[in-house]
Amino acid sequence: MSKFAEPMARLIDELKKLPGIGSKTAQRLGFHILRSNDEDAEALAAAVRDVKAKLRLCSICNNITDVDPCVYCSSATRNQRMVCVVEEPTNIGAIEKTKHFNGVYHVLHGSISPLHGVGPEQLRISNLMRRVEDGQVDEVIIATNPTVEGEATATYLSGQLRRAGLKVTRIAMGIPVGSDIEYADEITMLKSMEGRREL
Repeated sequence: MSKFAEPMARLIDELKKLPGIGSKTAQRLGFHILRSNDEDAEALAAAVRDVKAKLRLCSICNNITDVDPCVYCSSATRNQRMVCVVEEPTNIGAIEKTKHFNGVYHVLHGSISPLHGVGPEQLRISNLMRRVEDGQVDEVIIATNPTVEGEATATYLSGQLRRAGLKVTRIAMGIPVGSDIEYADEITMLKSMEGRREL
């Protein structure tokens, strides 16, 4: 392997840490950045700094936001009593594309996966339980991915959420088993939301 100057080698090493980026792609990106004009390179660096400095988790739903509470939790037009639970912030976009869900969200930031050492205590469940126990929620829609881990998470949550008067539903399996909901098209996601069932 050819040796690069230390700053380029360091940039390539940092780029390789990104998901889905191998050595060749990291090299291509590194040389693209080197060929970019100073303004573009500085804009990229500033965007990375801003993401780290300005984004945080919503104190209510754990969505990534630059304002707290986030735009969903602070909206006067959304049904605050209907909460859709998702694994990751990226899953919200798939549901929003349907334009048929007007509730709010709760982001777990993962799913139960004993093989990877992730149990319920590693997920962001406590503030969801507080919302339910405070009587702020009428229905919880569990929209975890249709994977073994997503199903384990849904089963665990449904057991924890059983309360008198609380409706707990699971999205229908219109989404192919083994895939992530962030890749679902609008129609598939809409049918999954419409076909949800009580757990």
